[in-house]
Amino acid sequence: MDSKTIEYPVIWLQCATCTGCLISILNSVSPTIKNVLIDEVIPGKHVNLRFNATVMAGAGDLAIAIAEETVKKVKGGYLLIVDGSIPTAKNGVYGSIGERNHQPVSMVERVIEFSRDALAVMAVGTCATFGGIPAAAPNPTGCQGLKELLESKGIKTPVINVAGCPPHPDWFVGTVASLLLSGLPSADQLDDFGRPLTFYGKLIHENCQRRAYFDEGKFAKKHGDPGCLYELGCKGPITYADCPTRLWNTGVNWCVGSGGGCHGCTQPEFPDLVSPLYVKTIEIETAPNKL
Repeated sequence: MDSKTIEYPVIWLQCATCTGCLISILNSVSPTIKNVLIDEVIPGKHVNLRFNATVMAGAGDLAIAIAEETVKKVKGGYLLIVDGSIPTAKNGVYGSIGERNHQPVSMVERVIEFSRDALAVMAVGTCATFGGIPAAAPNPTGCQGLKELLESKGIKTPVINVAGCPPHPDWFVGTVASLLLSGLPSADQLDDFGRPLTFYGKLIHENCQRRAYFDEGKFAKKHGDPGCLYELGCKGPITYADCPTRLWNTGVNWCVGSGGGCHGCTQPEFPDLVSPLYVKTIEIETAPNKL
């Protein structure tokens, strides 16, 4: 690595998560995750992943020490990434990351400790952004999204939300690249929920390949039928993401394209207020049904 290359240390904490968000991001195609971690994503700038419990070779106290050392030595200069919701009930007893003085350190304690002096915090996935499935009712573990937690503690570190269950790898890599190129996003580059407008600026409904059916009042009666999937529970009319144009699996397909409908997984309402997933739970004005 060129000595003039600027390195940005990254600490990645995983809390109440299925690890699906990380798996999705590891499948980044262009650049590949190898390019992101080893090469200069932007000429002269390099992401230095110091801690991630799933992908790093190190483990135990030595690995935790690297993360703690980064927080102390690079105050205000490291990026904290969090995936998974944060359990807060009963002093965070439902999840821990490492130990201190032979006692487990709760996830909520780690997130608060590491957030205070970070350059910025990136919440990856809908569990980290808005609470997601772990925070669904009755939420016995008191799970919260990252922004909600930090605001409750008076921590003002900038938070960028990359929502999705899971998030598209482009949404993550593109946000990191933007940080390296242009620094922290301005308020007008984020929506009301802290999501980059580049990826979350338009409704699924606006660019859906089945939109013409909706406008003509032609609605599918069962999965596999032609027609708009709104009557079958598609949440595209209330969901912001660029899935219809970006597509998934290297541009192969996406949820509506496969006939499954949108589940609204990038929204703060997910999952409680968009359930049941295959039942119409939102009411919008439609043309008369012609199918």
